[in-house]
Amino acid sequence: MSFLDAILKVLPEVKKPEGRLDFKQKMKWTVLSLAAFFILSSIPLFGLGANQLSQFEQLSIILGASFGSLMSLGIGPIVTASIVLQLLNGSGIWKFDTTTKEGRAKFHGIQRVFSIFFIIFEAMIYVLMGGLAPEAILSPSQFAFMQFILILQLCVGGFLVLLMDDLLQKWGITSGISLFIAAGVASQIFIRAFSPLTTAGAWAFGSGQPPVGQVWVLINSLVSGNPFGAGLALSAILATLIIFVVSVFAQAMKVEIPLSFGRIRGHGIRWPLHFMYTSNIPVILVAALMANMQLWGSLLARAGHPILGTFSGNQPVTGLVAWLNSPNLVQGIFDAFRIGTFDWSILSHTLTYMFFMIGGAILFSIFWVQTSGMDARSQANQIMSSGLQIPGFRRDPRVVEQLLKRYIFPLTIMGGAAVGFLAASADLLGALSRGTGILLTVMIIYRIYEEIAKQHMMDMNPAMRKLMGGK
Repeated sequence: MSFLDAILKVLPEVKKPEGRLDFKQKMKWTVLSLAAFFILSSIPLFGLGANQLSQFEQLSIILGASFGSLMSLGIGPIVTASIVLQLLNGSGIWKFDTTTKEGRAKFHGIQRVFSIFFIIFEAMIYVLMGGLAPEAILSPSQFAFMQFILILQLCVGGFLVLLMDDLLQKWGITSGISLFIAAGVASQIFIRAFSPLTTAGAWAFGSGQPPVGQVWVLINSLVSGNPFGAGLALSAILATLIIFVVSVFAQAMKVEIPLSFGRIRGHGIRWPLHFMYTSNIPVILVAALMANMQLWGSLLARAGHPILGTFSGNQPVTGLVAWLNSPNLVQGIFDAFRIGTFDWSILSHTLTYMFFMIGGAILFSIFWVQTSGMDARSQANQIMSSGLQIPGFRRDPRVVEQLLKRYIFPLTIMGGAAVGFLAASADLLGALSRGTGILLTVMIIYRIYEEIAKQHMMDMNPAMRKLMGGK
């Protein structure tokens, strides 16, 4: 037995269920895990002084994190480990035979090893780089000890997320990665829509400060005769709804290629190629790149080296970080009507941000297809290994590859541009959550719906079955 196999054997994991789980059982474990995630997200880190990560809201959405709590790491280490391993496998540097039970078990075991490594690594980076730091008034020895305590707490939170993700994959409806991202974005949208509190956490009504909830802002503005306030609140609500509807429509678009079983005449399937071929991966990578540039720009500026730009408080004001920070186009338009002049720099800022989001999503989409086994050749080999072929053509992977090339590259470009445009549009229109978060949530919920409809339609309550579109 190799050293790696010995490590994989002792790694903690959740036991698989014996037999098939029905919908009620999966729903129970999903709800319990979700409740545990929210409880852990509300427990602050003991000994935390400065929380420099609180300004990076966009990064926290992608990571399903709550900076300053036990869930400060979120699903970041798991996602990073998954991306690194997928790239190693897709590029052929470290090949895994995921068609066999042993190959899949080894792949998931090594992914857990990578996840544990990134949990420890990211916890150390967050604390030692000053993102989450103890009180500065402590003595050097006390400061170093509290740094160790903070790292230990972050590691505990990361291990709990890893176990919850394993639990949900085996006992729940979806993975912990998907569930925690969707839950975080949904809670943020709900708070920004209906919260009666101010940004300081005080009761808004009677305090003279506007509430966070845009529904209350809209009602209050209409009652007090403030058309500009009502317009801004209404645009945020409508932008969120429009992005949701368009995202659902785009997610459902696909090209279906008819295939037949070579040895069984008259039987076949349709191989789906979704319009958003690379799903939400490109916009996640673009948003993560931008968030990390903001993070490093802030750290460099505080260290006296504003290479990427300068900040006023938590807001970037000059340099690259300012251009890559989303402007509120709607706010600028309403201000132009109120003041009488339009700040044309907002338009150039908007075009730059849109260009970066769309261009970056296209580039990352092409990169992901080439390195993750989603290119035409890999898909053709997968089709042939499943015993399928194109009706009317000889059983040759080169024939299938040529057919797939007609669709995969255009879908890669158009899908990447579409997700980049939708994410940028939500940011520019001031939606109730970041565009990346809305896209992720729509895609996650849509896939959960498809999975439930496919596997659990018959063991649902009749009312729930009808709601899901069953009979």
